[in-house]
Amino acid sequence: MDVNNLNSLEERGENMRLDILKFGGALLFLIAVGLFINNTMGQGPNHTFLIVSAVIGGYMALNIGANDVANNVGPAVGSGAISLIGAICIAMVFESAGALIAGGEVVSTIKKGIIAPSLINNSDTFIWLMLAALLAAAIWLNIATFFNAPVSTTHSIVGGVLGAGIAAGGFGIANWAVFGKIAASWVISPVLGGIIAATFLYLIKRTITYQEDKVLAAKRILPLLIALMAWAFSTYLILKGLKKIWKVDFVMAGSIAFAIALTLYFAVRPLINKAAAALDNSKASVNTLFTIPLIFAAAFLSFAHGANDVANAVGPLAAINDAITHGGIAKKAAIPLWIMLIGAVGLSLGLALYGAKLIRTVGSEITELDKMRAFCISMAAAITVIIASQFGLPVSSTHIAVGAIFGVGFLREYLKRTDAKRLDEIREHHEHQDPEVTEAFLNTFNTASVATKSKMLKELKANSNETEFTKKERKSLKKVYKQQLVKRSHVYKIAIAWVVTVPTSAFMAAFLYFTIRGILIP
Repeated sequence: MDVNNLNSLEERGENMRLDILKFGGALLFLIAVGLFINNTMGQGPNHTFLIVSAVIGGYMALNIGANDVANNVGPAVGSGAISLIGAICIAMVFESAGALIAGGEVVSTIKKGIIAPSLINNSDTFIWLMLAALLAAAIWLNIATFFNAPVSTTHSIVGGVLGAGIAAGGFGIANWAVFGKIAASWVISPVLGGIIAATFLYLIKRTITYQEDKVLAAKRILPLLIALMAWAFSTYLILKGLKKIWKVDFVMAGSIAFAIALTLYFAVRPLINKAAAALDNSKASVNTLFTIPLIFAAAFLSFAHGANDVANAVGPLAAINDAITHGGIAKKAAIPLWIMLIGAVGLSLGLALYGAKLIRTVGSEITELDKMRAFCISMAAAITVIIASQFGLPVSSTHIAVGAIFGVGFLREYLKRTDAKRLDEIREHHEHQDPEVTEAFLNTFNTASVATKSKMLKELKANSNETEFTKKERKSLKKVYKQQLVKRSHVYKIAIAWVVTVPTSAFMAAFLYFTIRGILIP
């Protein structure tokens, strides 16, 4: 056996040991949850059901941490603004803080009003329904994580509630108008996120990286961008992250956020000027100025995500606990501290054990990200939610973040193709001249501002005869210029995963409901 084979065997053995340790850590958490409920909750009716429900709620929280949290920190990791370990630590702290501080005291028992609880016969049926929905959503998230597909946890639990609800009460129980809005978000979320992220990236390129003096441009523009980020993230945090403990309208949230942004603008200007003084006039140097804003963006997004999405893990569990404790079906259920702790710890542990896989996928495998591109993705995540909430549009934070990555990647493809075409035209116009003259012109062109480039191209075309190409030649040129900077296999895989999330979790939940019902009814 040669050395390469030995190394390969050792690597596989190391990976297997690591997988066993991860599985062991997750299993210990679920056992601890079960033992905690068994020892602290009195022996009452459906006590065993409460233990099982709590363990499944913990399993759901683990899967949300493994899959959904990657969207908040993945771009920062992929751009090199922060290490993988650093990102996981930041996300663990702020996800838990968001869940515990701003997760709320009550939760809607029927997520998004997808089914009518008045049509459910009794509390036992309701408990079986919610348990089936929770388990189905958790299993689907586990499958999606295994295949490196970031999916919406909200859509997963909505699909679970829909499928189990139809199994329990027939098709009439479903609110199809609400479901139609959720289905619309499959398109709205990624498209809106992609457009906003691409717009910000193009704005940064026009105002900073396409300028002759990039450092001077960064000194002027970056404080404005950071102030805009502060406004967007503060508004987002007040409207969404803190809505369960402090509910205000958009005008109030926007006004408070504007005061924060204005203060930050004057605070960061001298700091940016000082940092920029040591930079050379290059895109790579200017890129480093976006590092700190990205770290804050990851923290803010994680806090808001913990506050919002912990309900996906503990909402059904809170509903089951309420039905067992009070023996009825309520539209709102209280969230005891022990349930919130299961959600917060599960989110953090799932991220720590299994989050690295999806963080790498989101951060570097779809398209290459630098700090400017990652900044645009983070901005898109906050601004899209703000716009959508004002227009009442249903959006998914997962779809927004991934759509923003696609938008940035596809804009890069377009700009690269356009740039390659321009350089080819310049070389064509200089084909009979000295190569040194051609290269000198290209060097001047590459470092020129947008306005200067436009002027140079106009002068070039004015002094040359236009070459006429046939339709076939133009088509072949497009193929030459086309560069794929977005990995198409990931685009197709993620799109398919998004489309099948609701129906898959719905079918699984219906099957699980009938299984639970069949076991418990003699």
